[in-house]
Amino acid sequence: MGRLTAGSKEGASAVYVKKIMAEDACRVLCWSEGREQKEQAMDTLKEKRFLEDLERLKASVSKKGVLLVAKVAERVDRIKERYPFMSQYYDISLEVDKEGKKVVSISWEKLPSREKRATLTGCYVMETSHRDLGAQEIWRLYTTLVKVEEAFRDLKTDLGFRPVHHQLAERTETHFFISVLVYHLLILIERELRNHGDHRRWSAIKDVLSTHQRTTIIMTDENDQIHHIRSSGIPESEHKELYRILNVKDQLKRNRSLKGKRL
Repeated sequence: MGRLTAGSKEGASAVYVKKIMAEDACRVLCWSEGREQKEQAMDTLKEKRFLEDLERLKASVSKKGVLLVAKVAERVDRIKERYPFMSQYYDISLEVDKEGKKVVSISWEKLPSREKRATLTGCYVMETSHRDLGAQEIWRLYTTLVKVEEAFRDLKTDLGFRPVHHQLAERTETHFFISVLVYHLLILIERELRNHGDHRRWSAIKDVLSTHQRTTIIMTDENDQIHHIRSSGIPESEHKELYRILNVKDQLKRNRSLKGKRL
């Protein structure tokens, strides 16, 4: 089993991979330390909320706020619909009275499959037809695909490249051509950062740079002429380091322009 490291140096996590051959393909078994921590945190939160809802329903039954079997069963079904993943690991029972019309109490029991789920946390399987590649090479190709998906998600959301409102073919082709250029620029930025030991994702870099803002000041002089002055805040040390790595000079120079005259 091979060991890799994912993430930046500060937040690096171990990833173990093992290749298993099949008839027409091969599978790579992966266990990620970071993914295990993330899934455990999500599972713990879902389980906490699931049990809290059951406790509220149990308290309502004990206070005789809801008693009819049909009503209590409906509430249980709603909880299961709200937490479909977690409800499969619990057996919920209703104790009814002798007439079978009212619920006396509600109880639940954790199934053994819940513990089995914990042992598989952080594990996933990749299948590919590239039988000649090693486990680490396949895993790196997989992470590349994830980066591509993240990049195009940024193109569609932050830059507004989707949806495409063009109707003419040449305009649509131009639209996607610009998208490809932007993607190449994004990859170039990430590569330059990696060459300098910075392995953060673009989303993290974007969050850092978003705090360095540029402001437009609009004013009118005594001759009723409208002036626009574009000025930027003072970059912090982290901003300056990113600009230095990317060789960005005079990136936010003050700009003053005359836009027109007030009527």
